[in-house]
Amino acid sequence: MNFHILTLFPDMVMDGLNTSIIGRAIANNLLTIEAVNIRDFAVNKHNRVDDYTYGGGAGMLMQAEPVYLAYKSVEEKCKKAPRVIYLSPQGQTFSQEMAEEFANEEELVFLCGHYEGIDERVLEEIVTDYVSIGDYVLTGGELPSMVMIDAISRLIPGVLHNNVSAEFETFQDNLLEYPQYTRPEEWRGKKVPEILLSGHHANIEKWRREQSVLRTAKARPDLLEKAELTEKEKKMLANS
Repeated sequence: MNFHILTLFPDMVMDGLNTSIIGRAIANNLLTIEAVNIRDFAVNKHNRVDDYTYGGGAGMLMQAEPVYLAYKSVEEKCKKAPRVIYLSPQGQTFSQEMAEEFANEEELVFLCGHYEGIDERVLEEIVTDYVSIGDYVLTGGELPSMVMIDAISRLIPGVLHNNVSAEFETFQDNLLEYPQYTRPEEWRGKKVPEILLSGHHANIEKWRREQSVLRTAKARPDLLEKAELTEKEKKMLANS
C-alpha cells in the first residue's frame, strides 16, 4: 500500500511515521509513505503558497494551483486516480470501520491544510473524502494524517507481527477491548482473574466477550447501538 501526504511540513510527518511498527513496515516493503512538499510547486520565485482571502477575514489561505500541481505529481504515478482525503473538522469522523475501508485501497493521498484552509476550488477538483479525527481544531492536517495512517497500516497484512491482534482490538464489532493482564500474577495485592489462569480457552473467550460488552456499556454506551449482542448478553446488561 502506498501513502502520499501533501503537506507544507514533510519532515514533521516523516519523522513521526518512520519509527516503531510503521517504520518497520516501511523497511520490510509492506507499505510506502512519501511526503510531497506543496511548496515545491509554488508558482512564484519566493515559494509562497498562500494569499489573502477574497471578501476579507483573518488569516491566509492556501492557493489552489500549488496544491493541484502537487496532487497531479502523485496521480501520474498511480494506476488510477487515487482517493484523496482532506483532513478537515468539517469531515466525517474517522472510525475503525473507515480505517478498514481505506485499508482496501492501493493508493491513498492525504491533503494537509494549513493557515485558514485551502481554496475551495481545488478541493472540489481533487478531494474524494473529507475526514475529521475529532471535534476540535488543529494547526494543520499533519497530525490527523499520521493518526489515520497509523490506524490503517495496522490492518495491512504483515504489518503487525501477530495478525490476530488486528482482528480483536478495541472497536472491533463495535465493542471496547476486554481488560488484559501480564506477569506478575499478583501486583500490589491485585490478582489476575482466576479464569485467565485456567487454560480453558472456551471459558476465557466467553469471559473476554462478557467483559467487552460490560466495559462498552459503562464507558461507551453509544457503541452498543451498532453492536450485535446475543439475547443472553442483552439480559446480562439489563441485570447489571
